[in-house]
Amino acid sequence: MVLDTVTRKANRALAPVRRVPFSPRLAWIILGANGLALLILVVGMLAVSETRRGLVNAKIEALRVESELIANVMAEGAAITEESPRLIEGDARLLLRDLYMPREVRARIFNKAGQLVADSHLLADRVDVIELPPPGESLPTDLAEDARSLLTRVLDGFGNWFRTEEERAALERTLEDEVQTAIGGEPVAGVRRQPDGSRVVSVTVPIQPVRAVVGVVTLESYDLDAVIAEERQALFPFILMAVIVSILSSLTLTTFIARPIRRLAKAARRVRHAKGQRVEMPSLAGRRDEIGELGEALREMTAGLYDRMDAIEQFAADVAHELKNPLTSIRSAAEILPKAKNEEQRERLLAVIASDVRRMDRLITDISRASRLDAELAREGVGQVDLVALIRDSVAAYRTARDEGPGITFETPLEQALVEGRAAPLGQVLRNLIDNALTFSPADGHIRIYLETGPKDRFTLRVEDDGPGIPPDNLETIFKRFYTERPEGTAFGAHSGLGLAIARQIVGVHGGTLRAENRTAEDGRVMGARFVATLSQAALL
Repeated sequence: MVLDTVTRKANRALAPVRRVPFSPRLAWIILGANGLALLILVVGMLAVSETRRGLVNAKIEALRVESELIANVMAEGAAITEESPRLIEGDARLLLRDLYMPREVRARIFNKAGQLVADSHLLADRVDVIELPPPGESLPTDLAEDARSLLTRVLDGFGNWFRTEEERAALERTLEDEVQTAIGGEPVAGVRRQPDGSRVVSVTVPIQPVRAVVGVVTLESYDLDAVIAEERQALFPFILMAVIVSILSSLTLTTFIARPIRRLAKAARRVRHAKGQRVEMPSLAGRRDEIGELGEALREMTAGLYDRMDAIEQFAADVAHELKNPLTSIRSAAEILPKAKNEEQRERLLAVIASDVRRMDRLITDISRASRLDAELAREGVGQVDLVALIRDSVAAYRTARDEGPGITFETPLEQALVEGRAAPLGQVLRNLIDNALTFSPADGHIRIYLETGPKDRFTLRVEDDGPGIPPDNLETIFKRFYTERPEGTAFGAHSGLGLAIARQIVGVHGGTLRAENRTAEDGRVMGARFVATLSQAALL
C-alpha cells in the first residue's frame, strides 16, 4: 500500500505540465478602469454643459428687461383702450416693426384671450419655408443631423440628473401654458422644449395698464442649443486628448505591471514543475516599486525554499548515518549471539543490543522533536513571555528533581523581562542549555545563570558551567546536528547531539542569537564554557 501511494505521487510529479492559457485580465481591468473613469468624465462634462445655469440666467435676465420694456410701452398705449383690442393690435405691430430684434430672438404679443396679436418674425419676414415632397413621399433625412439629434437627446437625458425640479417642470411647459399663466398676472421665465425637441429660453410677462391684464409679451431666444453645441465642439479636442492619454497610460500600466507579473507567474509554474532542479526567478531589482518588491520577495522565497530542501536532504542523510551505527552494532551482536560460548558473553551481547536499542529510541525521539519544531513554532501563538519567571520556574524544577550533582543558581537585577515569543520553545532552550552544562560540569561544580539588559533594547542570557570548556575550533561545530563530544565517563550514545542545534534554531526563530565561548581566568586558563543568548525586548503597549 505504501508503494502504491509513492507510485501515485511519483506519477503526479512526472505528469506533463498543464499549460494555463494566458488571459490578459489585468490588462483589460486597467483599460476598463481608465476607460470608465474617462467615460464618466466625458459624459459629466457634456451633461453639465446641458444645464449651463449661468448662461441661461443671463439670457433670461436680458429677455426679462426687454420684455418688461415692451410691456410698459404697450401698457401706456392701452390704458384707455381696454375695450378696443384693434388699437392694441395696431400699436403692437408698429412697436415690434420699429423695434430691433436679433435674428435668434422672437417677440410675440398676445391679447387677453390668448390670441396672437403681433409676431416679430412674421413682421420681419423671418419665417422658414419648407418645400414639401410630392404626395406619398416622405421628407428626406439627414443622417448626420439624426445622429446629432440622438446624441443631444442622450446627453439631455444625462443632464436631466443635474437639473432641479423647477427646471424639469419648465422643460415640459408649452407656450400656451406660459401665456395663460401670464394672463393670470404672473410672469413666467425658463427654458422650454419645443415640439421639434429644440429648446428655447422664454420670458412671458403680462401687460397691465393698472391692475387689469390686457395681454402678454413673450420673448424667446432660439440660440441655446447652438451655444451648447459650440461649447461641446470646443470640448472635443480636450476629450480626444484625454482619450489618447488614457489609452497610452493603460498600455504603459499594462507593460509595467501586467507583463512583469506574467513573467513571475511563468517562473513560479516552472519552479512548481522543476522536478528538483533549481529555477532562477526573474530579477526585477532594477524596479523601485511594488512590482520590484514582489519580484525580490519571490526570489528570496524561492531561495529559502531551495535552502530548506537542501537542509531536509542533509538532515535525512544525517539521520540515516546516525541510525546506521546502532543498527550495524545490533546486527553484529545478533550475528555473534548464537556463537557465544558462555552465559557471560551472551549477557554482554544482549546488553550491547539493549544499549543500542535505547540509543535508537533516543535518536528517533529527538529527531521527531526536531522535525516537528518548525510546525510547532508556526502553530503556537506569539505572546509576551517573562524570562525572569520562566528561568526561576525552570531552576526550581531542576532543584526539586535532583538531590546531588552540580548546583544551579540564577541571578538577575531585573524584576521582569518581557520578550515577544512562545513560552514552551523558550523553556526548551533553557532546558537544553542547562542539560548541556550538567553533562560537562563536575559533581562539585556549579552552574550559573545570568539575565541582564544588553545593548539595543535586548536581553542577554548567560549560562556558565565549570566544565573543561570547548575547543576553540568547535565553538561553531557544536551547534551542528548530531555533533557530540562528551567528557570521559559518559556512556556512548547517551546523547543525540541535537540539543544545542535545536536551541539555536528556536532562538533564531525568535529573532535572537546564540553563541558559545569559554570562561578564562586572568592567566588564560579555561575555567568552563559559557553560552550567551540575546533576545529582543517586547514593545510596551
